[in-house]
Amino acid sequence: MAGRSFVPVFQGCRSFHSVNRTFRYAIRTRVFSNGTIPPLNEPLPNLPAPGMVGGTDRQNRHDHVTHVTNLQNGIRVASEDSFGQFSTVGVVIDAGSRYEVDYPAGLSHVLEKLAFQSTIEFQNNDDFTQELEKFGGMADCSSFRDAIIYGSSCFTSGLPTVMKVLSEGVLQPRLTDQEIEEQKMVVQFELENIEMRPDPEPVLTDMIHAAAFRDNTLGLPKLCPAENIGKFNSSILQDYLRTYYQPSRMVIAGVNVDHQHLIDLTNEYFFKKPPVWHKGGEKSASPDQSIAQYTGGIIKDHRAEPRINPGPTPLPELAHLSIGLETCHYDDPDFFAFTVLNTMMGGGGSFSAGGPGKGMYSRLYLNVLNRYHWIYAATAYHHSYADSGLFCIHGSSHPSQLRDLTQVLVKEYFNLVNGSVNEVEVARAKKQLQSMLMMNLESRVIVFEDIGRQVLGLNKRKSAQELFQSIENVTVDDIKRVSSRMLATKPSVAALGNLVNLPKFEDIQRAFSNGGHFSGASHFFRFRN
Repeated sequence: MAGRSFVPVFQGCRSFHSVNRTFRYAIRTRVFSNGTIPPLNEPLPNLPAPGMVGGTDRQNRHDHVTHVTNLQNGIRVASEDSFGQFSTVGVVIDAGSRYEVDYPAGLSHVLEKLAFQSTIEFQNNDDFTQELEKFGGMADCSSFRDAIIYGSSCFTSGLPTVMKVLSEGVLQPRLTDQEIEEQKMVVQFELENIEMRPDPEPVLTDMIHAAAFRDNTLGLPKLCPAENIGKFNSSILQDYLRTYYQPSRMVIAGVNVDHQHLIDLTNEYFFKKPPVWHKGGEKSASPDQSIAQYTGGIIKDHRAEPRINPGPTPLPELAHLSIGLETCHYDDPDFFAFTVLNTMMGGGGSFSAGGPGKGMYSRLYLNVLNRYHWIYAATAYHHSYADSGLFCIHGSSHPSQLRDLTQVLVKEYFNLVNGSVNEVEVARAKKQLQSMLMMNLESRVIVFEDIGRQVLGLNKRKSAQELFQSIENVTVDDIKRVSSRMLATKPSVAALGNLVNLPKFEDIQRAFSNGGHFSGASHFFRFRN
């Protein structure tokens, strides 16, 4: 409406320049009596404060408070109000690959693909899709080491439909033989696709976890081993669901929903109707309560022939190495210091696009990628769980220089305690981490997952302000202290490719005990020191 008041002013204008002059004149004469424009950081004079649509109640809806309610059957309902026409809601379950010790490895991977297939109410995935499309919605399922997440987004008016779809997908899957066989083929194709990718990060992440937590909990593979695909059937999958899909292990999380409405819908769709695997009088097996045991060690996948890199200009033959150390669980006081350390180490590929905020001043860029031209990638990762954590550096080089790559990565670990850590790089890492946090929390889907995971793990949710301040409180002394803490643990090593030149694990372990120094270091590496 405000734009219409300017229409008469533009009548008779014959050029862009005359329109521009007229517009600027109109702004000065209509808004500011003295003909000057105030700075943009000052409020406009003589203008009333904007009113809040809907009054005080509407204002309170956007206070970004996460409401959490424990229902009678053990399900926790958590929600945060937001703005816009869309809502995101889903189920976060305390399940995943870490709980597969009594089952064939890879079950969660297969279960993820079987989500939203067929139930009594929906005959196939197309029925699910058509029901959600009425409200502009979609649904998906993702499995992790410590959680399985079913999520959906739709128009706010479609919340009852989405809750019905989620209930059917989570609690009423039919898991027919045909569906299972079809999704086994999907898993097989996904594994083949990962093998064709030039970046083996998913495989290397599985391997470094297997080395760090050998044969227990977090060390169990997230990706289904190819040899296990044929082992799954409806009976095994139903038994896993019966054991781990219990109400006390579920969080219903929602963003841009009314909390009481979400509670009512949860009671209707997740409480009144029993799951398909529930049989009267039959008790569920007790879930695995094992605590992650960090072991350290090495996992190798030696391949004499180079990996297939399709394309007109395939990448050169590479060997991939990851070296990890134990850190802390996500409720540990040192958690935020480790996250800042991870950002400070940073890293990426030799051909990563640079620019502000891309981590070009991180240690792995400055000390590794910019210094050793033969290293194709070096990236730091920090994985944190309910009972342990893992900090690791992934690196890639030609197989002939794998020994030098190992020495470079170990050296970078010990530079944290033997070298200086200055205020500038820590402050830069904190600001980069804080900005990434705040930008990610602009996404409704990420807020949904954050709410679900925090309530599942901590039984509460820390606000963005709390997280921001916790990052800000990290000091240089904290970085030095947590670096010493993780270097006191046994190293974990994962290597993929032609590993003829990989040092023995005993040599790597001896180097960690000897301040990062290898016996018989190459002449080239000595020169670069």
